[in-house]
Parts: sequence; structure tokens; C-alpha cells
Amino acid sequence: MNKKHSASGRNIARLMRQREVKGTINHKLQQKLHVTDDFVQRLGLEKELEGHNGCVNCLEWNETGRTLASASDDVQVILWDPFLHRKIHSIATGHHGNIFSVKFLPKSSDGVLVTGAGDCRIRVHDVGLSETTHVCSCHTGRVKRLATAPNVPYMFWSAAEDGTVMQFDLRMPHSCSREVNNVLVNLLNHLGRYAEAKCLAINPQRPELLAVGANDPYIRLYDRRMIKPTTYPPDNVTRSNWERQNYMASRAGEGDLEDNLPHGCVQYYVAGHLPVKQQDYRKKYRNLASTYLTFSADGNELLVNLGGEQIYLFDINNKRKPKKFDIQAVNFDNLKPFKGNYFLAHIKPCCILFLQANDAFERQHYTLAISLYNKAISFCPSAAVLYGNRAAAYMKRGWDGDVYAAMRDCHTALQLDPDHMKAHFRLARCLYELQWVQEASDCMQAFKSKFPDHVHSHACKALVKDIETASASKPDIGNNSSNHCSLSQQERAWREMAYDYEIRFCGHCNTTTDIKEANFFGSQGQYIVAGSDDGSFFIWDRHTTNIMRVLRGDDSIVNCLQPHPSYCLLATSGIDPVVRLWSPRPEDGSKNDREVIDLDNAASANQKRMNADPFEVMLMNMGYRITSVQADEGEGGDEGAREAPAINCRPS
Repeated sequence: MNKKHSASGRNIARLMRQREVKGTINHKLQQKLHVTDDFVQRLGLEKELEGHNGCVNCLEWNETGRTLASASDDVQVILWDPFLHRKIHSIATGHHGNIFSVKFLPKSSDGVLVTGAGDCRIRVHDVGLSETTHVCSCHTGRVKRLATAPNVPYMFWSAAEDGTVMQFDLRMPHSCSREVNNVLVNLLNHLGRYAEAKCLAINPQRPELLAVGANDPYIRLYDRRMIKPTTYPPDNVTRSNWERQNYMASRAGEGDLEDNLPHGCVQYYVAGHLPVKQQDYRKKYRNLASTYLTFSADGNELLVNLGGEQIYLFDINNKRKPKKFDIQAVNFDNLKPFKGNYFLAHIKPCCILFLQANDAFERQHYTLAISLYNKAISFCPSAAVLYGNRAAAYMKRGWDGDVYAAMRDCHTALQLDPDHMKAHFRLARCLYELQWVQEASDCMQAFKSKFPDHVHSHACKALVKDIETASASKPDIGNNSSNHCSLSQQERAWREMAYDYEIRFCGHCNTTTDIKEANFFGSQGQYIVAGSDDGSFFIWDRHTTNIMRVLRGDDSIVNCLQPHPSYCLLATSGIDPVVRLWSPRPEDGSKNDREVIDLDNAASANQKRMNADPFEVMLMNMGYRITSVQADEGEGGDEGAREAPAINCRPS
């Protein structure tokens, strides 16, 4: 550890000397030192900002990072000086429901704030005058998220549980008493009457791109240039909110009446296993919904916190098609093995990690094994054996999405080494467990042809029998497992063309509230941060996907995490009526009382929590602790045994 710190110190000193000689290196220096591994390892609680009287549901930094806005169930917005730790200003918003989103309007010198709340209202506030200048009642459902675009003044967008995404331009005259004429996307037209828009984000580099998350596992990326805002209802009859809501529900799933979503205006994204898995989740009363999404600073990646599942990162430029099995697309006989395993044996750090991972696997410590394989792959990404072994660890661990991740690893292993017999067999097993029975059968036929010596093995015979039984008992449900009866034809077509995730992050739990965030941390998005239902927040390494730190951020649930735009400073909030600021602690050897030491145990406990019986979840929502889950936290878990406050936020 000392060697690492001394090396880090030498690097910083070298960069500082270079800045004295080269003025152009200043920006690069700021990027490199914004957030580092050392800073992350020293991150601790700096200050609790007190002033709210309810759950703090949203946080927002201004452009310079000198002001932090927070909004709460107490319908107040407080502006803070994060460096002096004091309240600058308090705004009585006039809302009559919990505030779920607050935004500074761009290019307003931080003088204009927009808030959206559970009273279905959007309010625009003049900070200097402490006045509400606009009140919009266009939505008929709770307003969950607002979005703005850098360098685009006067405009903002909203997502609400009435299933609509609306666009507002303060330069345009607008009346909420007549028909709504600013509906950009109406999800009810395509998803049915129960559609809800949960979150949205504007690409900071390409503001024409609008990402929308709903109460399903799909992410929608729209090109606003191709979409014309529509009127709703599409006539000039004055309608009450109740009448408008009934009208919208009456024609749900019938498609856009004004056809305002032309071909090519939207691209869908979804984790490849979820269309078929969604039906199983529904049987367990477990709903999937995007609770937060955000773009990376360069606009190339989209990060999504999927309620009821994991966190997924999508590459919107280098799109990845979902994996299954196509014998024609993957002709193993025409592939030549890449000698990645040779490099594995000759790269010492990789070889050591490989042996450690194998040992962890043998001891049935599968999460540890996966973490070690992740590190080894970062050193030697062309070694087929690493992907094959990680696939085996995923299959043994069996967390949500692990089987699909194992299947993807098997594909990668076979692309690197077509003769990897175990990867081919595991691929067939994964396809079977994912209920893609026909693909599993095709894969086994290819396996028998490729490896005839293993056809009569016990494992091979058992898998063949399982596949035959599954084929006889029910048809392959494939992507038709979703409830398609209420979907429009366009929606079905868009889903068929959905792209897969690039990487995923596991360990947190997101089932209790529908406002839980995940964010990039660092100028280059080197780290991922997200809150959890266990009162902690997690920090992952973006490259390896490994958990780096877990810190206790709330007595109940951490919902919001907003990194400072230029300093290693993180603002968090949750059920507690405070805002917490986190920054690197001094290197004085003092103990961090909020650090969770056993990362693997914390992640495993959260996986159990996500799959807990709905009755247990209900008890936890009422403020009771479930001992069977908490007991897994091991020694030193007395802190978590204190009584939790009742949670008033609506579950996702």
C-alpha cells in the first residue's frame, strides 16, 4: 500500500512540474487528478447538511459546482454552499406533493430553478425574487424527472407516470387549461394503459438525443429532431385532467394517432436476458423499471439503474447485438485460435490472478473468483481460458443476469479458441437455463459434431435429456414472454431491434424506491456509484466492474448520488432528512466508521434482498429489519441492527 501511495505521490509531483513548464497541461492535470484510486480508497464523510424535514429526493449541482440544490418531501428547495457547509437560500416551492426532481435552467446564472413533484405539477422559480413564475399542470401523473441540455436555455423536458414525456420552452406561450400541445413521446400509445415514464436524460454532447426509461426493462433513445410535439387530446375541446387521463387510457396501445414517431427516430436497448426473464419476475411480483439513467461526459455511453435488477452500461455508438446461438453466424471450423493463453502464461500479474481465481472457485467463493477473473482479463483480454472459467463462476454464483453473462463469456471464449470444449458445453447449458430451448438443441448438435469423444459423457447425456424434456413440455417462448397483448405493432418491432448492454455492475439492491440513481464518477467516468436499499452506496471500477468501496450513507436507503463537476466530492441523500458530502479523508490512519469491510458479503446480502419474499419486502418498507438478510452481514453488523425509520417513498 505504501509503495502505491509513494508512486501516486511521484506521479502527482511530476504532473505539477509539467504544469509549470507547459501551460496546456492544466486541463489534463485536472482530469487526471479529479478522482483517483487513492481518493476513492480514502473517501469518507465530510459533512452532513441539515435543514430539511423529510426525505431528500433529489440533488443538483450548478455548472460551476459552487452551489448544490436539494429538494425534499417537505416541498422546500435549499441551495447550499458545499465548501462553507452552510445554507445559502431556501425556496418554498408551493408544491403539494413530494418533490422528485430539481434542475438549474442553463445559462440563467443559476437564477432559475425548475421542480417537478408528486402533485403532477412543474414549477419554475426565480431564485433572486423567491417567486414562482410558471406553474404547469399538463401532466396527470407524478412528475418523476426533469432534464435540461447544456447550452440550451429556456428549454426543459419532463417524464411523468401518466406515460408522457413533455417538452417545455419558456419563450413560447403556453396554457395548461386547454389541450396539451407539447407531448414529445406518449408511451401509452405503444405500451398500453399502465405505461409510466420514470426517468429521462439529454446527451450532453448531442442534445438532440433523448433517453427515456419506463416501467419496463427497455431503454428508449429518441432523436428529437425527427419528432414533432403533438396535441393531446387531439382536438380543441377543453378537458379536465380526469377526462384527459381517461381518453389516453381508452386508446392505449393503438399507436400514435398523429404518427409523430417516424421510422428511425428511436433505438431500443435492453439486457439480452430480460425479455424472456420478465415473465418469471412478474410471477414473483417483482417489477422492472428504470429508476435513473445518465450519459457519460463524452456522450458515448448510457448508464441505467434498473429497478429490480442490476446496473447496465450501453455503448450507443458501438452497438452490441444480443447473444444467443447461430450455427451459421459462428462457424467454429473456420475460426483460428488466437494464442491468448500463451500470453496468459507469460504475463506474471495475469498468471497470479488466474491461479488465485481458480483457488477461490474451488473454495466456492464465486464472487471473489469473478472479481479476480475480471482483473486478469484486464491484463490479458485475449485469453480464452479466462472467459471460460469466469463463465463457470457466473453459472455457479447464479445472481440475476449471471447465466446470460456466462453465455456471453462462452461466445467470447469460442471466438478466441474454437476448440474450447468446456466453453461450448457451457454455452449449451446457458441457453437451456435461459429457456432458449431450440438454440440449446442446435448448440448441442454442433457440440456432438465438434467433440464426438464427449458425446457419451454423463454430463452430455444429462443435458441432452433436459433439453429434450423442455422441448416436449412447452414451446420456446423466446422474446414473446412479455405481455404483448397491449403493445402496438411499432413497439413490437422496436423491441425486436433492441441492442444489448456492454457491461453491468452488481452488488447493490434497487427494489424499494423508484428514484434510485447511478452515476459516473470521475472526469472520464472511471468509476460508477449507486445507492442501495441496505443504506449503503457502492463504488465500482468502471473497467473491471469490481466493487471498490461500500460506505454506509443512510440509516435506511441511499437514493441520490451526484458527483461534483470538478472536485473529488460526492453528494448523497436518501430517507434521512440530511444531505451528506463525501470527500477523501486525511492520511492519518484514522478509522472510517462508515466503511463496509466485507464487500462480497454486502453484495451477496443485497442479492438475497432483491429476491426476498414480497411479504418480507413489505415489512422492510414498513421499517422492520429482516434478520435472515441482516445476519449475512457477519461480524460487526451491530450498527445495522438499529431500528429503521418507516419508508414513505413509493416502491418501484
